[in-house]
Amino acid sequence: MTDKVTVLDIGIHNITMTEAVNRAENFIAKKVPHLIATANAEMVMMAQTDSELATILNTADLVVPDGAGVVWAARHHGYTMPERVAGYDLVQRLLAEAAVKGYRIYMFGSAPGIVEQAKQAAEQKYQGVQIVGTRNGYFTAQDEPAIIEHIKASKPDILLAALGVPKQEKWLHKNLAALNIPLAIGVGGSFDVMAGNVKRAPLWMQHANIEWLYRLLSQPQRIIRMSALPRFMLKVIAAKKG
Repeated sequence: MTDKVTVLDIGIHNITMTEAVNRAENFIAKKVPHLIATANAEMVMMAQTDSELATILNTADLVVPDGAGVVWAARHHGYTMPERVAGYDLVQRLLAEAAVKGYRIYMFGSAPGIVEQAKQAAEQKYQGVQIVGTRNGYFTAQDEPAIIEHIKASKPDILLAALGVPKQEKWLHKNLAALNIPLAIGVGGSFDVMAGNVKRAPLWMQHANIEWLYRLLSQPQRIIRMSALPRFMLKVIAAKKG
């Protein structure tokens, strides 16, 4: 099994959830900055026309296959990709490990009030977890130095950034060295789910790789964003034929 596969010129690690958690913990142990990206079909499609995002993904320390479309694409090209590694589930696994091993967490992003609700939910679910700071995702360029200083002063081991794609990946990449945090992850809408504002698909739909359908049915306004999936599939098929 190769360590990394290429889907539309974006390198994605061929990895299981357990292996992803182990790598994340190795990054924390090394005490130097690392970036994890969670790639789904929408992100890969964005990277086709956003060279900055493409470069960030191809230089990230770990890119997990966060989406059924990405797993399908890898398998369509003949790779044996074992499973989807959903970003939300990876965050939950890391929070559980943090509660046991004492990793310090900083939660950055989402709308005002949401990140605090997500923090409370995490503290209830993962007894003993240390969430050492929060900050919502509404800020200007002038606010950034103070945000960076606050994050650094909190001394987290893991920074969870929920700023949306591709803003979170670009912000983390730009500020990774200045933050000097062992592990930074772009987590998309994870705080909204943790806070209870957005529900995930039932487990059977997750296991059947049709969580996207649940999202579309429950949030019809996502239809334009979700159109990335069929366009992605057509592009993958065309790339194989070419």
